[in-house]
Formats: sequence, C-alpha cells, structure tokens
Amino acid sequence: MNRRQFIREVFLWSAGTTLAIPRFTILPEVLAAEKPPALLSVAKGGEYSPLVQRVLAPLGGMGQFVRPGDRVVVKPNIGWDRNPEQGANTHPLVVAAVVAQALEAGAKKVLVFDRTCNEQRRCYANSGIEQVILELKDSRAVIEHIDQRKFVPMQIAKGKSLTQWEIYKDALDCDCYINLPVAKHHGLSRLTLGLKNSMGVIGGNRGSLHHDLGQSLADLATVIRPKLTIIDATRILLNNGPQGGDLKDVRRLDTLIASADPVAADAYATTLFDLAPDAIDSTVAAYKMGLGEMALDRIKVLEA
Repeated sequence: MNRRQFIREVFLWSAGTTLAIPRFTILPEVLAAEKPPALLSVAKGGEYSPLVQRVLAPLGGMGQFVRPGDRVVVKPNIGWDRNPEQGANTHPLVVAAVVAQALEAGAKKVLVFDRTCNEQRRCYANSGIEQVILELKDSRAVIEHIDQRKFVPMQIAKGKSLTQWEIYKDALDCDCYINLPVAKHHGLSRLTLGLKNSMGVIGGNRGSLHHDLGQSLADLATVIRPKLTIIDATRILLNNGPQGGDLKDVRRLDTLIASADPVAADAYATTLFDLAPDAIDSTVAAYKMGLGEMALDRIKVLEA
C-alpha cells in the first residue's frame, strides 16, 4: 500500500463507508512524513518592548495564545539576587513587555512569580522585575511572592523518573502559562533554558532531582505545559551559571526566541552557546517523550 492509498483507506474507514480495517502497520511512517515542522520565531534588536511584539508576530501575535478573559501566568527566572546586566535573571524590560502584550490581548489577570534560590524580596527587587510590573500601573498585573500553601501534590502519570511532585497551583490552574526563561550556563545541567525554568514552580527538595535532572525535567514537562515559550537571550551567561555575577561571563545578543513548542525553543537556544541540542539531557528526554521537536532540520525558523 502506498501513501495515497493508505490515507484514502483511513478516510473511508473514519467516515464509516467501509468496514475494512486499514493496515495500520505503516501509520508511524506516514505520520512522520506528514508531521509539519515546529514553528519558531527569532528576533533581534536593542529595544525590548517592540522586540517582544516582533518575535510574536510570525506566530500570530499574543492573541494567538491569550484570549480575552484569560487568567495568565508569566513565569520568568527571578531566582537570583543579581541585576539585569549580570544575565542571571530574565531581563525586566522583556518581562514587562510580555505582561503588557498579555494585557493588551485581553487577559483578566496576569500573575508573575518564581520560587527563588536567593532571598525572595532581594531577588524580586534587584532583578528589576518587581519594579517594572508595578510601573505598568494596571491592577490586572500582579507580581506575587510564593505562597507555600499553594504547592499541591500532582501525579505525573507519564513520568519515568518522577511520578509525583508538589507543583504551584497557579501554574496548573491558569488558562495560559507563558514560560519566560533566560538562556544561560548551568554548572549541573550545562545550560538552563525553558524546560529547566519549571524548577521555579515546584516545591519540595529541588536538589534531590539533580541525580537524574534531564529526565526529571522532561517528566515535569508532561504536566507543566506552557502555551508559549519565549527565551530571553538578550544577555546570555556563558560561564559560572546559574548565579553568575561577573560581567565578563555575559554576552549581549539582544535576541528573543519564541515557540509554542518548548523542546524546539530549547533546541534552537542551545545553538547560541555553540552546542548541539543533544548536548542537553532534558531536551533529549523531552523529545523522546514526544513533547516537542529537537531536530534542527525539522524546525522552521521565522526571522522577525
């Protein structure tokens, strides 16, 4: 049976016009051939508010992801007591622009939060993120300090390394979860990108995950499902991550990467560090679990 015959048989069988069951043994091959490439947008520029709008435009704009009345979570990296130039956190102007775009798309509420590594108040303040959210002067935009009572146990049915973990309720209950990590070096996982950013919405002893970190992050990605990932590569930390501190370790790229496919976003961002996607365990594990595309030749890159 050739490809055309197979598709015709499936169509007729689905429509109920034939009782013959098509030979599904070649279904995986046909689906692989027909699967469209993952879409990913890349934009460069020094003005970050219009840069956010530009990087989203090829994907249909923020309105493609946020609907009027939606309760939205924007999850940046605010983990470290570092200033924006040090590249350890998501750049505050990028965060503000993403929140503003969500509000413009009609969001009823936009929550911004992170479970920080350093003292939370200092991280929120010194990252600049708290201030830019307040400067929006919109009651729908809220930067929230983590409430330990909001961590709820979740079964991870598809998990291979993790089968249960505590996850922040707001990250699960929102209508639209936007993942907004910074791209940087990490001493244990080599890089921290989109999949690693989920560590900021989980409770418990996060350090215990590091023995099988790549698979653990992929397992978490089966229940923490962003509609949109925007990777902040305006400044990338090349060494001494994730905390950094030395400006000599920072390279300014003024680049944003956006995709509805979290694996594709991480895979492409890896190339900014002169690495291949398969150098990052979490990318490989998530790809093997069918959570997205990691093959660069199967990712359609749209330059905005």
